[in-house]
Amino acid sequence: MGKVFVTAKVHEYLIGRLKNSGYEVFYDPLVSYEELKEVISDAEGLIITTRIKIDRPLLEKADSLKWIGRLGSGMELVDTDYATQKGIRCESSPEGNRNAVAEQALGMLLSLMNHIPRATQEIRQGKWIREGNRGTELTGKTVGIIGYGNTGSAFARLLSSFDVTILAFDKYKFNFGAGNIKEANIEQLGRYADVISLHVPLTNETFHMAGDSFFDSLKNKPFFINTCRGKTQDTVALIRALESGKIAGAALDVLENEKLDSYSPQEKQQLDQLLSFDNVIVTPHIAGYSKEAFYGMAKVLLDKLGI
Repeated sequence: MGKVFVTAKVHEYLIGRLKNSGYEVFYDPLVSYEELKEVISDAEGLIITTRIKIDRPLLEKADSLKWIGRLGSGMELVDTDYATQKGIRCESSPEGNRNAVAEQALGMLLSLMNHIPRATQEIRQGKWIREGNRGTELTGKTVGIIGYGNTGSAFARLLSSFDVTILAFDKYKFNFGAGNIKEANIEQLGRYADVISLHVPLTNETFHMAGDSFFDSLKNKPFFINTCRGKTQDTVALIRALESGKIAGAALDVLENEKLDSYSPQEKQQLDQLLSFDNVIVTPHIAGYSKEAFYGMAKVLLDKLGI
């Protein structure tokens, strides 16, 4: 067996299983793109998450690379077309963390609908406000899910106990509707949904899909959830939707730029605006990052690769 470069923090199970399979493991969760480019020539395998772009210039250096393993979902950082041309197998492991993403989405939604973060902050300030924090029940509502893959379908399963109607849209999947899950188009979601949750990969098609026209189409002032990729939402359009009351609130686990220390003054101002709304929750891309998912993604990935 050859060398495997692990470029992110991973569960110890992954390292152990690779070594037990005869691989020489080079574990550097802080390795930079340039550093990886210098050493990748003799790598047989590569383990990545969302930190380093595996583009054509890097792959051109990867003379011995046989496979790329992505922990989690989404291959937008990998030039999969060129990798395939070179005979490099690319695998991801969304099955390993889909439930964790779904639980995060549900937790954020219930927190928003019941004003839990705001009420907690008010009590810290010595305020005991009941009427102003009267919640809204999820039961009986209509939930729109955009993207019915691993995480979208997992979210739908968790919602089943709330007696909701689910309108699900997936441009590339059909005939999945059953029971309370109805296949729908974007226009129908905009017309009927009380909650809309994004579960799509980041592609040219989905970049800024939640923009002005999307928010303008919403009729029921829904709660908006994004646990997939920050660039699927247009931050400026989202702020406008919050200011104009087109949405009841936003639960965001992702931002367009998640490297806060690299923010321009404009980006800093936009984030400050988002955080100034008491009907907005922002978490640091932790959906799918549970302790169980940390192990599950590693196992699923190595199972798929046959290691």
